[in-house]
Amino acid sequence: MKNLSVVTQFILLGIPHTEGLETMLLVLFLAFYIFTLTGNLLILLTIVSSTRLHTPMYFFLCKLSVCDIFFPSVSSPKMLLYLSGNSRAISYGGCVSQLFFYHFLGCTECFLYTVMAYDRFVAVCHPLRYSIIMSHRVCAILAIGTSFFGCIQATFLTTLTFQLPYCGPNEVDYYFCDIPVMLKLACADTSTLEMVGLISVGLMPLSCFLLILASYSFIICSILKIRSAEGRRKAFSTCSAHLTAVLLAFMPVVLIYLQPTPNPGLNAAVQVLNNMITPMLNPLIYSLRNKDVKCSLKKALLQATILSKK
Repeated sequence: MKNLSVVTQFILLGIPHTEGLETMLLVLFLAFYIFTLTGNLLILLTIVSSTRLHTPMYFFLCKLSVCDIFFPSVSSPKMLLYLSGNSRAISYGGCVSQLFFYHFLGCTECFLYTVMAYDRFVAVCHPLRYSIIMSHRVCAILAIGTSFFGCIQATFLTTLTFQLPYCGPNEVDYYFCDIPVMLKLACADTSTLEMVGLISVGLMPLSCFLLILASYSFIICSILKIRSAEGRRKAFSTCSAHLTAVLLAFMPVVLIYLQPTPNPGLNAAVQVLNNMITPMLNPLIYSLRNKDVKCSLKKALLQATILSKK
């Protein structure tokens, strides 16, 4: 009988095939992280400070910015620490926390994109009833619901992963604790759990994506019926920003979790896109394609400049 000790910490080996590139990656990822935090904070402060943006669409965008601030913060600080030469060790509890909050925030964003698509559907297809359907109470319930169901999904996936015994190797061949790499280290048969996890991880974003697709099918039909060219342009401009963000958010999930044969190099590249690039691009996508946000942002920055000179 083997004498197996319980693992109390894990060693993060980092992004595969990047040995010797630590300094370059540190500078690059630090820049991404700073831009992500700055951009989303600006969007957040702009929406909060501008009364003209106190509408359901911008309320949900505000929550998306909060998620985009915390989402990269799950894995980036630890990654930046070990890229700068600090310890690669992470405690068992720290690993559990990373996996939980990564999926909690990721699932919350998936549900939030679905809610945002529904908001656009109501605005375009039922404009006269928009303020009644998307009341403050409904918006609050939808916003809380995204976090609630995200928490349930994350709790299920985390429990599924860490109910397994970890008693042998403790080197995580990745830059943070995620389901596929953690299951490789378990001292038990994981085939059934891999299948259950795959179905769970796959069904949730697929369901959200189909609902978003259904919403936009109705939206496109309604937009094509608009007689005014300016009206069609404005509707397409607003919806195209959200659709771009949706594609950037959902494509990495498909590539990482639903590929038949895992590819560590591809997974790491796509995961970096999902964790750092997409949250950084969201403020640009929503501000560059939206006149209201651009005007309010310029006004907020002008006020900040005037106050700083006093």
